[in-house]
Amino acid sequence: MTFTPHGDHLIAGKRVSADAKFSSDPATGDGFAYSAGSPELVAEACAAAQAAFTGFAATSREVRAVLLDTIADEIDARGDQITEIGTSETGLPAARLEGERGRTTGQLRLFASHIRDGAYLDRRHDAALPDRLPAPRPDLRMMQRPIGPVAVFGASNFPLAFSTAGGDTAAALAAGCPVVVKGHGAHPGTGEIVGDAIAAALDKLGMDGGIFSLVQGGSRAVGEALVTDPRIKAVGFTGSLGGGRALFDLCAKRPEPIPFFGELGSVNPMFVLPDAAAARGANLGAGWAGSLTMGAGQFCTNPGIAIVVDGPEADAFVNAAREALEAVAAQTMLTDGMADAYRDGARRVSEGAGVKSLLSTTCEGRSAAPYLFDVSAEDWMGNDALSEEVFGPLGLVIRVKNTAQMQAVAASFKGQLTATLQMDDGDIDLARALLPVLEQMAGRVLANGFPTGVEVSDAMVHGGPYPASTNFGATSVGTLSIRRFLRPVCYQNLPEALLPTDLQAG
Repeated sequence: MTFTPHGDHLIAGKRVSADAKFSSDPATGDGFAYSAGSPELVAEACAAAQAAFTGFAATSREVRAVLLDTIADEIDARGDQITEIGTSETGLPAARLEGERGRTTGQLRLFASHIRDGAYLDRRHDAALPDRLPAPRPDLRMMQRPIGPVAVFGASNFPLAFSTAGGDTAAALAAGCPVVVKGHGAHPGTGEIVGDAIAAALDKLGMDGGIFSLVQGGSRAVGEALVTDPRIKAVGFTGSLGGGRALFDLCAKRPEPIPFFGELGSVNPMFVLPDAAAARGANLGAGWAGSLTMGAGQFCTNPGIAIVVDGPEADAFVNAAREALEAVAAQTMLTDGMADAYRDGARRVSEGAGVKSLLSTTCEGRSAAPYLFDVSAEDWMGNDALSEEVFGPLGLVIRVKNTAQMQAVAASFKGQLTATLQMDDGDIDLARALLPVLEQMAGRVLANGFPTGVEVSDAMVHGGPYPASTNFGATSVGTLSIRRFLRPVCYQNLPEALLPTDLQAG
């Protein structure tokens, strides 16, 4: 059945229209008119979230798990319509959207299973020692508790897994925190239908509609109003460095500063160690090209930079990468603005001192074709602009003179989401020397793979030191992400009847 958007906001379970409108700009098909957000609508949604918080925070783990499972079911029930509107808005292929929907519902069900287990609460109990000398010890119990309403900003490059019902929303709901989502203007129809699925799940279970609201579109003032509303206690964000840093600063300047969990940008360096380059440099070059161009390079884990020791092995790596990239046709990007930014980024890289263009393409409108450049380590370390993310299928090869210079290049990187080692057995000593640097640099360190697949699991870390993210002690993917929206509370000598159910004996 064809999906026709209603174009309204969703505030506390009710559709709310606004006089101000904006039109979507889909990759294919006609655009639709949507109500534009406003600070007044944000305030209404935040008030509803605050009113719902106490009751939602007091729900059992089982109630919240059932909610997550039910949201997943409601999303699956709209699967064909989500694919239809999602492919139209983003230009992503249907198979990609269907896979991403599976990841989205999968993480909802994984989080449901995780909170049923209860280990995430980190419950601790120090029993009273009334006879201890020189002073008695009181009865102390501790557990993690929800922090309050959470603001979530939808991401452009993952319209499902990092958007309306994506990882931030799923984690906050699992923790017991109501959510106000600022929908992304690149895919308002996709956001709407997923928001309707969440509202349907809440209604089916008889739960407070204020647990979830979706405010569509609007000017920058809408996002600013959301992060500065005193009822919001944390923010989840995936987007650009500039936009994210501006919101982060607003959170820090509030009368009550709040945590801003932002994923902002990463070039995800890949280190091709000498023995691996000698044994399979050409294969690694071709594999790198495939990872670079996956989804038009619009992945936050896109490995945009490769580091290799100069010589015949580096030539083999580069030649294979160039040959593979030449065969990749132009792909549709998520928005016209992203396509423009990609071309501007390629121009910036090409104008860097010592940068050589190995593959230059012509792409217009909303399309993106690959670029490939290389540069010496000296020129790269002398130009900070070359270390900035270019969002799209652009690769930069850094040629180092020797392994000592490879280590110096590694130490010069800013914070990253991932760092990759391509290595063979003979590279183990160099890898051992690099590992402490990579651990400090990135949230995830890989060997002999490519980082453009992020498993949703217990052990996954998707975060890293700034500017990869604004809180490198957290992850936005995996069950550990729930901890972002919890804080420890210690209960001293409280009667059993006053303790949270999860801390009561038996």
